[in-house]
Amino acid sequence: MFDSILSHLMLIGVLGIGSQWFAWRFRMPAIVVMSVAGLLIGPIFGWMNPAEDFGSLFNPIISVAVAIILFEGSLNLDYREIKGLGKSVYRIITLGALLAWILGSLTAFFIAGLSWAVSFVIGGLFIVTGPTVILPLLRQAKLKARPAAILKWEGVVVDPLGALLAVFAFEIIQFLMLESVTIEALVLFFLASLFAVALGLGCGRGIGWMFENGFVPEFLKSPIVFTVVIACFAVADEVMHETGLLAVTAMGMTLANMHIASLSDMRHFKENISVLLISGIFIMITASLDRETLLQVFDPNILAYVILMLFVVRPLSIWLSTINTELSFKEKALVGWIAPRGIVALTVANYFANVLEEAGYPGASIVTPLTFALVFATVCAHGFTIGPLARKLGLSLEGNPGVIIVGGSSFTTSLAKALKDMDIPVLITDTSFEQLFNARKVGIPYYRGEILSEQTEYYLDMTPYEKLIAATDRDSYNSLVCTTLVPEIGRNDLFQLSWHDPDRDHPDDLVRRVGGRVLFEKGATFAELNRKVEEGYDFVRTKLTKQYGYKKFLQEIEDDTLPLFNFKPTGRFDFFTSEAPLKPEAGDTIVSLVPPDEKIVEPERKNHTDE
Repeated sequence: MFDSILSHLMLIGVLGIGSQWFAWRFRMPAIVVMSVAGLLIGPIFGWMNPAEDFGSLFNPIISVAVAIILFEGSLNLDYREIKGLGKSVYRIITLGALLAWILGSLTAFFIAGLSWAVSFVIGGLFIVTGPTVILPLLRQAKLKARPAAILKWEGVVVDPLGALLAVFAFEIIQFLMLESVTIEALVLFFLASLFAVALGLGCGRGIGWMFENGFVPEFLKSPIVFTVVIACFAVADEVMHETGLLAVTAMGMTLANMHIASLSDMRHFKENISVLLISGIFIMITASLDRETLLQVFDPNILAYVILMLFVVRPLSIWLSTINTELSFKEKALVGWIAPRGIVALTVANYFANVLEEAGYPGASIVTPLTFALVFATVCAHGFTIGPLARKLGLSLEGNPGVIIVGGSSFTTSLAKALKDMDIPVLITDTSFEQLFNARKVGIPYYRGEILSEQTEYYLDMTPYEKLIAATDRDSYNSLVCTTLVPEIGRNDLFQLSWHDPDRDHPDDLVRRVGGRVLFEKGATFAELNRKVEEGYDFVRTKLTKQYGYKKFLQEIEDDTLPLFNFKPTGRFDFFTSEAPLKPEAGDTIVSLVPPDEKIVEPERKNHTDE
């Protein structure tokens, strides 16, 4: 059906990003949707087989993509994030990984029927979780900061370690079973691993030094980092297969902890690239499987192996490795269950399946179906259960999506109180304690600090908040806040107050072309809104019914009444803006800023809600 390489690339891109959108729209694990899409166009309908179509380019494309994804994940590994969790993270990525390797190898030998040689190679490989699968799940589940940090660090750090363990096991097996392999080969392996770490550290330090001293122009920073990542991976991988992943992880962690001012811009670029690569790679790998592999997945030994890996090996390795750590029982239960395998497991397993089979090791032929069974089972099981389990254990951020309000004032405090009264999480942030006085007085959660500071993300958990309002008395600053936070929040959920003088032609004209969506209506400025609150305007709720709809509401309100936001029975809410008019429906509640003399009409309006 699709014969040219160009049409294959088009199909992979459309299905990859389409799967991401579908998963976002219907709140499903993206990895599951992408895997199913790949199976449909590959082994099920036979429209394409990327491994055959791309030929010798297939493996290099996958390898480079995995390296970039792993580097992007390691850019988020700032040591400040695991403050107070260092002991448990260290235990999980060392003792936990070792226990998972041993237990997984024993399970592969006794249950799956693999030889000792193949079992220990695959056991080392299957300790990985990886950023390609764990990071999308963390975004979906909205876990609290502690369990999210542990799973993220484990996923990124253990990913290259799993590949190295598989290589190490293979080298040991060859040393014990083949006379041609000597102790020098093992020494070379360890030296190559140390070289990879040193190369990654050197590349990271070198790039950081060049950026900090102004030797690279802004427009070349992301391209240079992108190029150095590929070079770092390729050089290390040429020295010893699979050490390239270790090199790019070391490079990313080095840059993350140098705290370079311009790193956030590069991180956004890498995140966008990472989403594209994850989408494409999962489609390519699953589409390259054949029907025979899919049928082998249902072998009783393989199914039994997968079940034990899910319910025994993973939980046991986490519980044993985290004894006497700061983790609670519930955190251990969640971390002990969540361990989805992804791209690294599939790609490296495919490499070792060929190597082990050529060497004549018994059981090597079922490595690929065994790997796919474990990957697909863990992705589905953990993808669909991470949210409900986290909520059951109290480790997810419950409730309606919240709002961060930047700027303390009389109006923002009153607006925050109105939101809080409707069980909407709200937080006011300002650099001045004086501006936060009203918020502290009425019990509104607050944060004193600069919202744009790099330090803020380590002291303020922004996960519960999906919307942000920039409501200071400086129009240009409001626009700057909204523009800067577009990658994290999205422009549809970024709002700012109306400009003080939108018709005047002055240098601040720029604020009309950047920033967030303008709240309420033209003229609802910082000064005007605070004046109204100080004059006694009140926040009034009006529930719409079939008899008293939105049109009737607009007809009856006074000219000076200002609709603020619309709250739906589902818990979702939207602010009224000057850009896109809302269409409230029966059952919705509109919160408005009402003049003092209109309060006497409110009991009459409430009668409408009883109809």
